[in-house]
Amino acid sequence: MTFVSNLRNRERLVGTWVALSDPAIGEISAHLEFDAVVIDGEHSTNSIETLTEIARAVDAADAAGADESDTGTVVRLSANDSTEIKRVLDAGVDGVMAPMIDTPEDARALVEATRYPPDGVRGVGFGRANEFGLAFPEYVDRANDELVTIAQIETESGLENVEEIVAVDGLDGLFVGPADLSAALGRFGETESDEFLAAVDRILEAGHAVDKPVATLAFEDEEIERWVDRGFDFVLAGVDIDYVKSGGRRAKAAFDDAIAERDG
Repeated sequence: MTFVSNLRNRERLVGTWVALSDPAIGEISAHLEFDAVVIDGEHSTNSIETLTEIARAVDAADAAGADESDTGTVVRLSANDSTEIKRVLDAGVDGVMAPMIDTPEDARALVEATRYPPDGVRGVGFGRANEFGLAFPEYVDRANDELVTIAQIETESGLENVEEIVAVDGLDGLFVGPADLSAALGRFGETESDEFLAAVDRILEAGHAVDKPVATLAFEDEEIERWVDRGFDFVLAGVDIDYVKSGGRRAKAAFDDAIAERDG
């Protein structure tokens, strides 16, 4: 089974969020057998070249591994822009996630940008996705059915229109953006507040009513458990930047404790 099929079947999936620009992070994540790596193209310095190298590293680790499952690659776009979507998909990833989807029209534009004509408006060209033209006809034939499209719900408008957004044909799922959605609700970072949790439940109910998965990002271990218990299908269990910070804090604290014990 692939990441794409597992997501569409609403299997419980765990991913990791990559904001740093070293492809080794994607490679390590695949060796750790995460179901997916979400590569941040919005709040990061990642260029199209960097995104491509991270995706290439994930695929290389998958090819070298003994496990039959694959680690999917999804790019969180900087905007719901057809040109950016075309370039990202040509880089050979499994799908895209667009921020600030506020209306069903936004969702339809996202889906159309990922589809070749006559189903959409994606431009046709050579790239890593079609082995630089070596697998061109085969890729064009199957790409419309095999690429994931995820809409981020993170504004008041998106929340208000969530039922219509998730019903758009060809949209594969929703993602709750916890930082932006909590800020939009006037509860920045208050992900345990009643108002935020009510919004989360509405998004979950909207997605599950049409049998589509809903994902989110957890920053702490207790959040992972909370979101799994809440009913999320796909949880991104942390961000690479936080992994580095937490590991660094833990190592420095161990050193400080050792010095204090020796000198005490």
